[in-house]
Amino acid sequence: MIRSALAVLMLVLLPCAIFAQVSVSDVNQAENFDRQVYGLGFSVGPASGLGISFRDHFPSKLSLQLVFGILRDKVNTFVSAGGEIQYDLVRGNTTRFYVASAACYVYNGSTGNSFESPTRVGLGVGGEFKAREALHVSLEGLFVYFSDGSIIPLPQLAFHYYFF
Repeated sequence: MIRSALAVLMLVLLPCAIFAQVSVSDVNQAENFDRQVYGLGFSVGPASGLGISFRDHFPSKLSLQLVFGILRDKVNTFVSAGGEIQYDLVRGNTTRFYVASAACYVYNGSTGNSFESPTRVGLGVGGEFKAREALHVSLEGLFVYFSDGSIIPLPQLAFHYYFF
């Protein structure tokens, strides 16, 4: 019960903590994020899910990422559906540092879900780095709340190709 209350409290307090951050001067602002930028790629993580990822970076400091994956063999089906909200703290031409909040649902099985905690919610920080001209790599560290009541700090990784 205490863990559930703590997870809900973290999600409620996230918007307050985001807007209390110090912003940097325009010298370090990225030139391509003054307009809406879309990215398509692959994401893997316990809080936002596993699969094909679509990221929409709005003209503001806010990004939205949707993740969906499905795998099927002869017996079992694996489905992962999740999303993530990111708020930039520091943003440069080749890097970005942000606060992230994520949630997902994971299903694995043939007649019922074999996962004990299929619903996950995460809160933490991340960084995005330019690997090539339009290819970016994101690495995050989130405290992940599992629906069985456990909270574990875990990493997430994503690759996105941005359409500038």
